Amino acid sequence: MKKLSVIFLSFLLIISIFCTYCAADSIIEPDDDASGDESTEAGGAIPPLEVDATGACLMEANTGTVLFSQNAEEAVAPASVTKIMTLLLVMEALDSGAVTLEDKVTVSANAASMGGSQVFLEEGEQMTLDDLLKCTVIASANDAAVALAEYVMGSEEAFVARMNERAQELGATTAVFENATGLDDDVTCHVMSAMDVALISRALISHRKILEYASVWMDTIRDGAFTLTNTNRLIRYYDGATGLKTGSTDKAKFCITATADKNGMELIAVIMGAPSRDSRNASAKMLFDWGYANYALYTDPAVSCGEIDVVRGLKDSVPTTSTPISIVLPKAKVGEVARNVSMNGALTGPVSKGDEVGSVTYTLDGEVVGVAPICAEENVEGLSFWSFAYRMFKIFILS
Repeated sequence: MKKLSVIFLSFLLIISIFCTYCAADSIIEPDDDASGDESTEAGGAIPPLEVDATGACLMEANTGTVLFSQNAEEAVAPASVTKIMTLLLVMEALDSGAVTLEDKVTVSANAASMGGSQVFLEEGEQMTLDDLLKCTVIASANDAAVALAEYVMGSEEAFVARMNERAQELGATTAVFENATGLDDDVTCHVMSAMDVALISRALISHRKILEYASVWMDTIRDGAFTLTNTNRLIRYYDGATGLKTGSTDKAKFCITATADKNGMELIAVIMGAPSRDSRNASAKMLFDWGYANYALYTDPAVSCGEIDVVRGLKDSVPTTSTPISIVLPKAKVGEVARNVSMNGALTGPVSKGDEVGSVTYTLDGEVVGVAPICAEENVEGLSFWSFAYRMFKIFILS
């Protein structure tokens, strides 16, 4: 009887302690000011630049930061630069498993009829999707591009409809496609702006496999019988060049979207409507040189930020880690970035892995240039009445 009384009194005491614990006002609320997301445009004494083209854009690929823009919003004829969207849809189909590189594609009469740059596909000819990609990327083959479009979506018309949808999804809002090639003799409004091209190029090179084709200077198809030479001369003549796509017609003049990767930074240079091929290439090279001379990528990897207390949780604390961040800055200023860690107060259980529990703020010359969240690394279950009771009961029994 005496034992039962002790247990009953202990149970009442546990209830009393739990209620007091839950009503405690000692929990520190999160600091709202620490969770702001601010950024500033890269500044500093950067020399001006002017490009001999209808439009131009220079973008850092990792962050999407635009370093240079000249009439970049004007939609103009893109010629074969169109094929970056064609290639993006093919790469997405590959990644989804809808098609494979080993698939044999049978060439239609429509694909075989394409003029301009081509690899002279014949109706009924079969070629692997891998070889058709090579032909499209390296030699800018219109017949290969249409064969890919028809294979992926069933018809070029359906493929073009998806091209337009995907452009809107990427924010390339002025892009309008009427075909998968960029041939513009019979189109009424087939256009892209330099900014559209940069955005789509960035999406395309996120599929790193494409650069295995785009960085090739020369290759062959049909068991070595037909030679492919890259239309992008920068691959051979610019140190660090990795791709991507050229284009030219009487209407579009000379266009290029070019990619380069060096000094730890990947750039996308877009030139639309240059007066000549040499001018186009020189302008793209100038953009790269200017970008690499004046900008650099500040990076901060994910690092442990210690543990933060958890109130009313099955664990008393949880480990935390900062989110990696990359910021494009004037090259001369990269070493001057200040890093400030701010942690929220104690958390209240339950806590989910990935919950934001603080932030790292990066400042340059007193201006915020980036904010990276600090997140919980583990789940912590909330402390229920019964789990609290069990914990207290164990303490009483052991004592």
